[in-house]
Parts: sequence; structure tokens; C-alpha cells
Amino acid sequence: MFAALSNPAILLASEEGGGGVEFPPINLIVKWPAAFGEGTFYGFNKIALISMIAMIVPVILFLIAGRKASVVPRGIQNVMEVSVDFIEKQVVLPAIGKDGMRYLPMLMSMFFFIWIGNLFEIIPTSHMPANARMANPIMLAMVAWVMFIGVGVKHHGLKYFKDALFPPGVPKALYLLVTPIEFLSTFLIRPFSLAVRLFANMLAGHILLVTFSVLTITLFGAGILAIAGVLSFGMLVAFTAFEFMVAFLQAFIFSLLTAVYIGGALHPAH
Repeated sequence: MFAALSNPAILLASEEGGGGVEFPPINLIVKWPAAFGEGTFYGFNKIALISMIAMIVPVILFLIAGRKASVVPRGIQNVMEVSVDFIEKQVVLPAIGKDGMRYLPMLMSMFFFIWIGNLFEIIPTSHMPANARMANPIMLAMVAWVMFIGVGVKHHGLKYFKDALFPPGVPKALYLLVTPIEFLSTFLIRPFSLAVRLFANMLAGHILLVTFSVLTITLFGAGILAIAGVLSFGMLVAFTAFEFMVAFLQAFIFSLLTAVYIGGALHPAH
């Protein structure tokens, strides 16, 4: 938790001293200077670095697990096989069915990328989840959007749009009301809600941890108020454990909803 000092927002608060808690501007909590390319589309900052790590780490883990694969899995092979089994039984099969196994690699990649990117919220020297910036969630949501529409068109042709916008069994007079609602909910709100849910949860958790970090540092340096700092530190530890759980849950929920949307496009009758 004290690694949160690497956050410029917390450093600013700790330097203020005095008797009050000085909360820095919000831009110091979510913005990071670029190592290179500042102000350009290729600017590479802390979020880009975390995102790159979140992509590379799963690849390395699976390569290591596959190099010395054995009939009885041990070590990293056992961990990765359990991970695949989890996504298969808790995401793919319930949401899509047996014919959804072809989408397992994509959903597995999505889960690991989101989870590892989220974990940087509590990793020392980082204190920042990659998905607390909207770029990653909206990119992932667009992937899910393209994927479920592509699956629908591939398996049902243009009839997919007809069935989605004009559900069978609805009285024709109600299509004036139902069709716009179905268009908004299926093709616009789905990706938007996916992105906002992930972004908002991770940003809220990040702000929560920064807030208690600033409060703890300030109280420990405020004489008699250091007693209250112990309570604040306890809350910081508790919220850190809570955010560890949230990091996993958000990756699971995003992957599960993506699978549900793919399953709905693959089996529109259900």
C-alpha cells in the first residue's frame, strides 16, 4: 500500500504537510506523462506500458506451461489448465454451449488482458489499473461488438438483423416501439455499457485507494491525529483486498457478457 507513494497525486499530498488533507486535482490521479511521443497518437505512457505487460504476460505463461507439458500437470501448467477450465465451464458453456468452444481462445485472452491490467491497481510501484482510462474498455467493447455481430451475420446472414430488430411473435403495430428499442439496446447500449461498467468500477476503486492513501499519509504526519491514521491504514488494507476481488470480477463479468452476446447471436431463437 505504501507503494502508492509512486502516484504523483499522493506525493503532492504528502508534500503539503500542515494540519489539513490536501487532495490534488483529479487529473493527477488518472493522467500520466508520456515517456515519448507526448501529445501524439503514439505517445507511450504508464497506461500503455501496463497494457503491453497485460498482453505479454499471458503469452509467456502459456508458452512456459506448454513447453514441458505432461499428462499429470504440475506447477504453471496446472495453473494455466485450471484457468482454461474455469473459462470453459463458467463462461463458454453456460453462455454459448458446446459449439462456443471455438471462441474460447478469444474469451480467454480477453479475460487475462483485463484481469492483469486491473491488478496493477494494487501492484507496488504501479498503483494504476490500465482500465481506469476509457481507451482500453472502449477498445475491448468494440471487439465484443464486432465479434457478436460478425457471428450473427456469419451464421444467419442479413436475417440476423431482421430477427434482432423485428422479433418474431410481436404484433406488427408494436414494431414502431420495439424496433428502435431493440436497435438501441442491441447495437449501441451493449458495447457502451460493457465499456462504462469496466471503466467506472476500476476508476472508482483507483480513486478510493488514492483517497485513503492520501488520508493515511497526511494523518501519520499530523501529530496527535496519527492515531486516526491507524484506522485509515486499516481501511486502506481492507479496500486493497476488496479491489483485488473487483479486479477479477470485472474481468469475469466482461468476458461472460461478451460470451452471452455471442451466444445470443449464434442462437437467436433462445
